[in-house]
Amino acid sequence: MSTPITPLLAADAIIQLIDQPGRPFVLIERAYPPFGWAIPGGFVDVGETLENAAIREAKEETCLDVTLTALLGLYSNPKRDTRNHTVTAVYVAEATGMPTAADDAKNFGIFTFDTLPTELAFDHAQVLADFQQYRLTGQVTPLRF
Repeated sequence: MSTPITPLLAADAIIQLIDQPGRPFVLIERAYPPFGWAIPGGFVDVGETLENAAIREAKEETCLDVTLTALLGLYSNPKRDTRNHTVTAVYVAEATGMPTAADDAKNFGIFTFDTLPTELAFDHAQVLADFQQYRLTGQVTPLRF
């Protein structure tokens, strides 16, 4: 039997800083193309769960120990990443402390919905809009066909 050809798999974590007023969240400025500000995350390793990948990638890119609290949604639009067809699971996470940019992150920023940067990578403008709805209503991402 031949091995199926499938999309790449990633996991991201929207990290809310619960020790700061208003629970702002962390974005990283990507050091490599595609450039822009992004939710911390990256590819899942073989033998790794999505949840463990999200926790590992958050630690690698922000130096924060995170606790996952919810699965916001799965994002699978074939055009969401210009490099390859990549599917990502986006988690909501919490952490305390101050992030540090590391690994693929050139810089970090602490943001609210009112202070978002204009240059967001991938489909992260949509993901953050979904996260804003989640914070307002408790509803996870709607199905998109």
